[in-house]
Amino acid sequence: MSGVQNRRVLVVDDNESIHEDFRKVLGKPERVAAELSRAAAALFGRPARSSVARPVFELSSALQGKDGLECARQAVQRGEPFAVAFVDVRMPPGWDGIETAQRLWAVDPNLQIVICTAHSDYSFEQMLERLGYTDRLLILKKPFDNVEVMQLAIALTRKWELAQQARERVDNLEQTVAAQARDVVDTRDV
Repeated sequence: MSGVQNRRVLVVDDNESIHEDFRKVLGKPERVAAELSRAAAALFGRPARSSVARPVFELSSALQGKDGLECARQAVQRGEPFAVAFVDVRMPPGWDGIETAQRLWAVDPNLQIVICTAHSDYSFEQMLERLGYTDRLLILKKPFDNVEVMQLAIALTRKWELAQQARERVDNLEQTVAAQARDVVDTRDV
């Protein structure tokens, strides 16, 4: 996976309109550009000007924590894990976002998770008691700003990629050291 971009994002939220919001913000630019152009034409009588090219994210959606866990499990089994998951806190009647995050990390400990909340059932301290202080967790208050979501997705997918590269380099270094140690032992046996 070295050098490969991972733009795979999982959205776990019980509100379908939230999934549509994420698709608009992180989805394919041509779809967003077409929608923007139609809206601009309707409002101003002219199409919108083209904007700067932005990254394309591969989005997967789940309406409940269990479904999100299954998506993550299948992605890991395929060797195509998600880099980031945006997880809502309240998702009745199933698991809440905190339990979902714990279970997602059990399947993929490298996953970057953004907890999204408007009216949390947990204080920040309670979330940290359950999830711990970790550099794989961020909290985003709803309603979120589109720019914040885009920046989080860009930064966290890049962070995931760099961490993957670092793990590969450490693994390669350990293999090299082990091979050299075996060579030293083999030469002593001669």
